[in-house]
Amino acid sequence: MSELRKGQVRNLGLATAAFAVTFWAWNLIGPLSGSYSRALHLSPTQTSLLVAIPVLVGSLGRIPVGMLADKLGGRRMFAVICFVSIVPVLFVGLSGSYGWLLFWGFLLGIPGTSFAIGIPFVNAWYEPARRGFATGVFGAGMGGTALSAFFTPRLVEEFGRFGTHLLMAAVLALTGVIMLGGSRDSPKWTPATAPALPRMREAIKVKATWQCSFLYAVAFGGFVAFSTYLPTLLQNVYHFAQTGAGLRTAGFSIAAVAARPLGGTLSDRLGPVKVLVISLAGTVLMAIVLAFKPPAEWPAGISFVLIAFFLGLGTGAVFALVAKLVEPARVGTVTGLVGAAGGLGGYFPPLVMGAVYSALGAYTVGYLLLALTAAAALIYTLRAFRSVGDR
Repeated sequence: MSELRKGQVRNLGLATAAFAVTFWAWNLIGPLSGSYSRALHLSPTQTSLLVAIPVLVGSLGRIPVGMLADKLGGRRMFAVICFVSIVPVLFVGLSGSYGWLLFWGFLLGIPGTSFAIGIPFVNAWYEPARRGFATGVFGAGMGGTALSAFFTPRLVEEFGRFGTHLLMAAVLALTGVIMLGGSRDSPKWTPATAPALPRMREAIKVKATWQCSFLYAVAFGGFVAFSTYLPTLLQNVYHFAQTGAGLRTAGFSIAAVAARPLGGTLSDRLGPVKVLVISLAGTVLMAIVLAFKPPAEWPAGISFVLIAFFLGLGTGAVFALVAKLVEPARVGTVTGLVGAAGGLGGYFPPLVMGAVYSALGAYTVGYLLLALTAAAALIYTLRAFRSVGDR
């Protein structure tokens, strides 16, 4: 136990940092969507597809990556994802046409798979009573989207687009080396020896996999959708410059990042179901407020920050719920499936928002769809997890 506690803080910190770096790489296109749209004369629908395309691989790729993490361990898999991600990062920076941007943007989803590595990695380092805290802190690494929203437009102004991507590639390489040399798998972790496909079939049969996938698709999917598409939305509706939209998107992401470990910690104390109820109810309320297109900065800015906070609480609570419902040997595989559902939850909303804006010139219908989806998840949570309680 002393050996376990000795490595907890270091390995949780390294995993969170690696998660933040890979999420920054995953979100390199979103903050620059305005400049891509203007340079390539893209329609709102084309822009939303460009923004959403990295989310697809970042979502579906979590399934095999989660299984590989069970087999090879988080230390090696973090390094592999960092090194492999360098290729699409560089080629997105070099792409000059819409077609090539879509192709390399699709592969830019690879760094987004790192989430399925970190959850089982940090779970193995912590005792069950503190896993909500651990996964919440690790989940704060999704603040890489805030770093990207704030710094990427400014770095492009200073060093150019390819220079910025070259810098990101160097950071990924350094992170991979640090994870190989500085982190280690928990002494409690043992590699999965069963074949991958049977393990996935077994995970699919677990009811909690589907339940948590639905809830994570709403909570994390909502966060991903906003963090990738918000720069475009703010430029379209409130006419902010690209750097101004990036600054406000960073504020949105920071609120969600701060709320995620809080959601995990509160789940340890109050139970994840209660935290999910608060999260989903708050999301419904804020989505309805935003549907009325409130003026910037008040109350629109506060509404965006609050909806980010509520979504962040939910993301922390879902994996506290996974830790309660799923046996440790299956956490990596289940995490991959749940994480994929969360990413897919963030893939479709930007496409819907782009189509809605093209057709109606406003985002009201998109917000109302979010409110209805969150309300459905709220009702399901209240009905499905009555027996979970505070355990």
